[in-house]
Amino acid sequence: MKIIPYSKQFISKKDKLEVNKVLSSDFITSGPKVELFEKKVKTFSNAKYAVAVNSATSALHIACMSLGLKSNDLLWTVPNSFVASANCGLYCGAKIDFVDIDNDTLNISINQLEQKLISSHKRKKLPKILVVVHFAGASCEMDRIKKLSNKYKFRIIEDASHAIGGDFNNYKVGSCKYSDITVFSFHPVKIITSGEGGIALTNNKDLAKSMSYLRSHGIIRDKKVLNKKKEIQGYYEQKYLGYNYRITDIQCALGISQMDMIKNFITYRNKIAKLYIKSLKNLDLKFQKIPSRVRSTYHLFIIRVNKTIKKKLFEEFINNKIFVNTHYIPIHTHPFYKKKGFKNGDFKVSENYYKESISIPIFYNLKNSEQIKVIKIIKKFIKIRNK
Repeated sequence: MKIIPYSKQFISKKDKLEVNKVLSSDFITSGPKVELFEKKVKTFSNAKYAVAVNSATSALHIACMSLGLKSNDLLWTVPNSFVASANCGLYCGAKIDFVDIDNDTLNISINQLEQKLISSHKRKKLPKILVVVHFAGASCEMDRIKKLSNKYKFRIIEDASHAIGGDFNNYKVGSCKYSDITVFSFHPVKIITSGEGGIALTNNKDLAKSMSYLRSHGIIRDKKVLNKKKEIQGYYEQKYLGYNYRITDIQCALGISQMDMIKNFITYRNKIAKLYIKSLKNLDLKFQKIPSRVRSTYHLFIIRVNKTIKKKLFEEFINNKIFVNTHYIPIHTHPFYKKKGFKNGDFKVSENYYKESISIPIFYNLKNSEQIKVIKIIKKFIKIRNK
């Protein structure tokens, strides 16, 4: 029986050809493909600057650093995300706190955010950075968040690891219309892949320069900003404590080729989502609510079932070689974060959502027959449980 994962990459003959071209070229890293990839992503997303790195986690880290996050500053994010959305703040020595999600959109609750800002303002404990997560490919309500940012003077990073190609309010996710920096991920299960990889987009020239230095050891080669401007070719200076977060030309060649398919990838994911919703809407389960101003990329498709049957339905999928998943274990419930003082019950919406949620298969080369198989298992199981 063939295994059906919840997500996987699609690699075309063209993708392989482009990668092989790089392998036969003079540059397999730190070469021209990196800049070409950056140009392709920023043009697609309507941003001015792009800095490609080896992962979205690295991009989040240098984004925080470039925005000046430091020891004892506060970074807020949501519990319903991968741990990197919070860890990036810890890398800078900052303290972490969370804002719970909205029960319907599964993105940050704007009402809870506003209430937390009001109380934190009174205690003079406002965040320096808010990392908003566009969960499953659906953008947060960025205009409302931007208004709060203007009022309470915090910076905004969009963790759009799920959302390249998405739209909010007729603006591309990644355009940074409402934020300082946007981060995309190119992990194999994401919308497009470069094997591993990430990118940070911004409309601020100084932030872009800072991130480009930090991704490569803090080393500068631009003669305009060197202390010694008349040294020999190849001279460089380390100005900052940076990291080796560089991405290779091999990865960028794959990413460039994948970008040519991004609209097809998103269209097909939306087609699958429509079939799931149409086929399952009368069952005793819930879907993520997508606001009218949002066009989701459907990186994930979530069903929410009664928490008393989640484990058995999960096992039913696995027994049928359908490897579903759960996104996410709330960050604050991990042992590492519990040692920092967080506990179960702190963010109840995220915790309850986790107990109900299953990520079912959705990806570009998921066959119609496989989609039907997923639907049939859900229909059969839910009907049995509800008798």
